[in-house]
Amino acid sequence: MNKKTFLNAPELHIGIAAFFLHFVWELIQTPLYECFRDTHYYTVVLLIIRATLGDVLISLAAFWSASVAVRSRFWILEEDKKGFWVFLGIGMLITVVFEELATGPLNLWGYTDAMPVLPLLGTGLAPVAQWIILPLLQFWFVRRQLLGGSISGHLIQ
Repeated sequence: MNKKTFLNAPELHIGIAAFFLHFVWELIQTPLYECFRDTHYYTVVLLIIRATLGDVLISLAAFWSASVAVRSRFWILEEDKKGFWVFLGIGMLITVVFEELATGPLNLWGYTDAMPVLPLLGTGLAPVAQWIILPLLQFWFVRRQLLGGSISGHLIQ
């Protein structure tokens, strides 16, 4: 793989956008999780980075699932939004299942009283909102980056 091919790989842009967007989100939502109470700053930063890397993996898994569903790694550039809906759905499914396991049997973290939860699932609203809002931003950033910053949607040669 040459340098130009690597720099135009949608996975690279998905990963970069996911890291920066999810890092900020994870930082903002720390008051909603018990594990951050009375925790040293350095430990909080490490936990946020670990959570962010997990979010990047979820984004890549959702991206590759969408790529398989539409038979193209460049679905993000196509007019048909099937890939986006698969991306969003897979990311949401993984998130809800992992939150359920992490707050339940695995006991990795818990919610503070400030975390609103979904009535039927008991999943926190913040992680669910994260996988609705951030994929929309990610889609916009990655599409724009792959199009070379073009506003009109046409590749710049």
